[in-house]
Amino acid sequence: MPALENRKASTSSASGAIGGRIFLIGFMGSGKSHWGKVLSDKLQIPFFDLDQKIEEKEEKSINEVFEEKGEEYFRLLEKEVLHLLVESHESFVMACGGGTPCFYNNIDYMNQKGTTIWIDCSTTCLVNRLKDEKEKRPLIKDLDDEQLHLYVMRKVGDRRIFYQQAKIILTEDEVSGDSIIDRVSQLN
Repeated sequence: MPALENRKASTSSASGAIGGRIFLIGFMGSGKSHWGKVLSDKLQIPFFDLDQKIEEKEEKSINEVFEEKGEEYFRLLEKEVLHLLVESHESFVMACGGGTPCFYNNIDYMNQKGTTIWIDCSTTCLVNRLKDEKEKRPLIKDLDDEQLHLYVMRKVGDRRIFYQQAKIILTEDEVSGDSIIDRVSQLN
């Protein structure tokens, strides 16, 4: 079962001119995977969840990779899988991990290879979405609600400089499959 195919994927899409590589970035809980699937269906191009591809390659959950090998190993692996997917597919929608743009010049690489879209959500929105998902997320699994709120505020603040480099920025109120397609088509 090859997790990462080593061939070029078709670049045709039902929408015609819109395609290429679309990278959804933003903090965990911002809706990257949800909107990535919606956009992929609308454009009829493949969808990749970068964390899921890492899990397939390692045959371990993200939590297990973090616990057994640490964040530094994970970030190197994340970069490797990102590059493999870009090199093997000319057209896709990818939901990136929340930290993906912040390490190893990944934001520059993604901007060179496709269209980056930051889904910008408020701290309150993110905390409300993440409260019930803490066990699945290694960086927040041991935080109580107050610690979670402080963590999200701090991390989003730290990462904002990378997220702001996206070619398109959509707030939680603006994001929809159609709004993403409209904004991407304006760049083409």
